[in-house]
Amino acid sequence: MIGFLRGLLLQKQPPILLVDVNGVGYELEAPMSTFYTLPDEHNEVVLYVHLIVREDAQLLYGFSDQGQRQLFRSLLKVNGVGARVALAILSTFSPREFVNCIHLEDAVTLTRVPGIGNKTAERIILDMRDRIDAQEYVQASDAVSGATTEHLEVPDNPVQDAIGALMALGYKSAEANRAVNAVKEQDQQRDDLIRNALQYLTKR
Repeated sequence: MIGFLRGLLLQKQPPILLVDVNGVGYELEAPMSTFYTLPDEHNEVVLYVHLIVREDAQLLYGFSDQGQRQLFRSLLKVNGVGARVALAILSTFSPREFVNCIHLEDAVTLTRVPGIGNKTAERIILDMRDRIDAQEYVQASDAVSGATTEHLEVPDNPVQDAIGALMALGYKSAEANRAVNAVKEQDQQRDDLIRNALQYLTKR
């Protein structure tokens, strides 16, 4: 089992990362909560990793801290929640916000995540409420929420990149376009656009 990767960040295009570890390029998928904390490309990065082995592929998922990875792993144990939905949850909510949804049994808020209907939201709440360790996840949340994106480069087309990232998380093209255009500002960076668009989608 791969626990973590330390290497050179070659590419970051949500939700995909490419990391060079001693000459081997590892492709990973990561939630937006991890993207917000990444350094510039061609800088060293450390990612905690979860590996999923299927008959047709070996898939790596990367996280900026162990709390995010543990929450991802816990979500995968819920019937009906796959890796894509788990990434969408981590991209939409901080661990603190997710824990609050579970404790408040707020299924309505959970259904705003693409891929989660009423039955799945209720199942997540039922499966997670008795075994969720709020402290285990929230410590990571505080560190992530305080991160800035000042050091990130401005992509050539941040609006299209943001729309593409939302679609990769499971939102429909019309939803992604509407959300990004509702929050976009002049000279806004891609990651800020994605963060604000996700907030817009969950509060609509």
